[in-house]
Amino acid sequence: MKTIVGSWTFWALLSATFAALTAIFAKIGIDNVSSDYATLVRTVVILIVIAVIVIGTGQWPQPHSVSSRTYAFLMLSGLATGASWLCYFRALKLGDAARVAPIDKLSVVMVAIFAAVFLGERLAAINWLGVALIAGGAMLVAYRG
Repeated sequence: MKTIVGSWTFWALLSATFAALTAIFAKIGIDNVSSDYATLVRTVVILIVIAVIVIGTGQWPQPHSVSSRTYAFLMLSGLATGASWLCYFRALKLGDAARVAPIDKLSVVMVAIFAAVFLGERLAAINWLGVALIAGGAMLVAYRG
């Protein structure tokens, strides 16, 4: 029997909660600094916390035991994450958190499309309806009427 902590939905909801807090804390935190400096501080904090977790739990693999393909895609993912964070903090510096975050979450829509195109994942019609509703909802929340 699977526990709640072993469920992907538990971790996804926790991720969404922390992402929401990220937007609020970041909006307050970038008040008197550049968005790029704020991204640097955030990144250093993340690096330290994750290093402590990986080392503390014994998850550090021998570097040669990881394939070059894995390293390449993790590096690409890191570059994409960095670019996303830089853009996100710049958007937060310039706009309202309640409008920036929903547009940022259009990544959900893009993931569904990219997963179908590049990974061959298949979503049912009802799932695509959900994707369309997410897109429409993000646009409505970001709309300044």
